[in-house]
Amino acid sequence: MLDGRTRRILTLWFPRLANDRVLRARPVEGPFALVLREGNTDRLHCLNAAAEGQGLARGMALSEARAFCPALQTAPADPAREAQFLETLRRWATRYCPWVGLEDEGLVLDITGSDHLWGGEEPMMAEMAARLERARITARLGLADTRGAAWALARFAPGRAAPGARLSALGKLPVAALRLPHETVTGLQRLGLREIGDLTRTPRAPLVRRFGAGLMARLDQALGDLPEQVSPVADPPHYGTRLTLPEPIGQQPDVMAGIERLLDRLCAKLKENEVGARVLCLTLRRVDQASQEVELRLATPLRDPTRIAALFARGIEDIDAGFGIDQMRLAATQVEALPARQIGAIATERRDKLGDLITRIGLRIGLENVQRYLPADSHIPERSFLIAPAAFTEPEGNWHQPHPRPLRLFPPEPLMSDAPDPPRRFRWRRQSLSAERIEGPERLTPEWWFDDPNWRRGMRDYWRVETGQGLRLWMFHTPQDPGWYVEGVFA
Repeated sequence: MLDGRTRRILTLWFPRLANDRVLRARPVEGPFALVLREGNTDRLHCLNAAAEGQGLARGMALSEARAFCPALQTAPADPAREAQFLETLRRWATRYCPWVGLEDEGLVLDITGSDHLWGGEEPMMAEMAARLERARITARLGLADTRGAAWALARFAPGRAAPGARLSALGKLPVAALRLPHETVTGLQRLGLREIGDLTRTPRAPLVRRFGAGLMARLDQALGDLPEQVSPVADPPHYGTRLTLPEPIGQQPDVMAGIERLLDRLCAKLKENEVGARVLCLTLRRVDQASQEVELRLATPLRDPTRIAALFARGIEDIDAGFGIDQMRLAATQVEALPARQIGAIATERRDKLGDLITRIGLRIGLENVQRYLPADSHIPERSFLIAPAAFTEPEGNWHQPHPRPLRLFPPEPLMSDAPDPPRRFRWRRQSLSAERIEGPERLTPEWWFDDPNWRRGMRDYWRVETGQGLRLWMFHTPQDPGWYVEGVFA
C-alpha cells in the first residue's frame, strides 16, 4: 500500500526489439534474423515471426539455420544501437508516469496514481499498445501489483491482473515466469513442479535446501511478500543555455558579448558536474527565423569561459546576421570528464597552451590533420612509431632508444659499394660524399611474425656516418645480400 493506494506496476516487453529497430526503416518479406558474432561462430540474435515459423530459434548457428531455411535473410546486429533504441523508448514512456526503469529487453513503469490521467488502467494500456503498433514495435504488456507479477504476465500471459489478485493470476503460469535460472526451472520440472501454484502448495524448507533461498525470494517478490523497487533511470544532464535578445544584434562584438554570457552559465554547469566540453554548437537565430550554426571542436576538454570565448572569435567571422539575430543558443554536444585540479602548475599551463594552439590550427585545417608521433612496440625503424591525431591522444614519454634514430626516414636507397665496411667515398643522390666519422654497427633482425617484403633479405647492420659535406646519414649493410643502403638523415 502507498498512501492508501495499491501499488501498480506495468511491464513493457519488446520480444523483437532489435529486429523492430532495423525493419522499421527497411521492411523485408519472409524470414529475417539479425546475426551476432560469438567467438568464431555467427549466431541468430533476433528473429521475426516468419523465421520462428520455420523452426529457427535464437542462439542457433547461422550455418545450421541456413540448412533449415535457405531463404533466410540476415543483417549484422548492433547491440549499442539496440541499447540506444531502448533508451529512446524509455524516454517516450515517461509521458505516462515519471517512474520508468529498464529491464532486459523491456521497461518497467510504476503507474501508481498515474492511470487516472488516461481514464484508468485499461485505457492507458490500450493507448500504449496502439502507439507502439503504429510505430511497428512488437510489445507485450503486463500489469499487476508487483514487479515480478507484471514481468511474468508480460512474457507468459499478457494482460492485466486485478488489484490483490496476484496468486490467481500467476497460479497457472510456468515456474519460468518467476525469473529463475534455467537450471532451477529444469530441476523443478523434474520434481513435477511445473506451475507457480505448485510451488505455493509445497513445503518451503525442502525447496530452499535443494535450490537455495533465491527460489523463494523470487516467489515472494512476485506475490508481494518481499518488496522490490522500481528504480527510474535518471536523464543525463543537458549542457545547454539560451539567450533571447530584446533587440536584434548583428555586430561581431555584440555577438561575442552574448557568447560570453552564455559561456558563463554553461561552464558553471560543466564545473558542477566535473566535465569539460569537447564539442560546442552555437546556434544563432535571425529575425527572419533562419538559423546559422557554428561548431567548435576543442583539442582538450575545457570549461574555462575566457579561453573558449577566444577560440569562438574566428568561427563567427563569416556569420551573416541578415536583419539581426534575436536568439542565441549554446550547447556542449560532447563532454568528457574533467576533475578539479590545482591550477598554476607550469606543466598544466603548458598543456593548456598547447591544447589551445591545436584547437586554433584545427579550426583552419581540421583537428584530425594536426597529428603527433606515438611510440609503437617494434624495433623495426619504420614500425617503431604511430601517427595519431593530437587532439584525441596524449603524448607518451617512453621513447627510450638505446641508439639514436634519424630525424627523417625514407625507403632504403642503394649505394654503389659491396665492401663489408662502410665506404669512405660514395655517391648518393648525385652527390660525391666522403665519410669523416663512422659509428656502429647496430644489428637489427627482422620480426619473424610479421611478413615485411623489405626485410626478407635478413638482418641488417646499421651505421651512423657523418660526411665531410655536413650530412649525417643512417646507413645499413645486409650481410646475406651484400650492398649498402641509406635509410635516414639525422638532424
